[in-house]
Amino acid sequence: MSEPGRTLPSCRTRPASDRPALGVRYVGRLMCWSLAAGMAGAATDLVLDPQATWWKALWPAPWYLTGLSVPLWALLRAREKAAQQSDDDDDFPGHLEKAA
Repeated sequence: MSEPGRTLPSCRTRPASDRPALGVRYVGRLMCWSLAAGMAGAATDLVLDPQATWWKALWPAPWYLTGLSVPLWALLRAREKAAQQSDDDDDFPGHLEKAA
């Protein structure tokens, strides 16, 4: 049996400070997977030269998604870095206080 008051890891709620990191992670994954899908689609278009009518409309879609996800990821990452930096500005490291 588990100790009273303890919860399973899946039941824990994330602190509010982790929410931007989660968004950055999801958008980063979307960016990487859409870039990989775009490269695979470009290689398919080059090597196999599909003649299906829907292919000409479908193969640029991952490139559009990559183009949209890159600025979104950069914005979220900059906000995450700014939040981390503002939290760190309040505290002085212990070894600096002792040096004075």
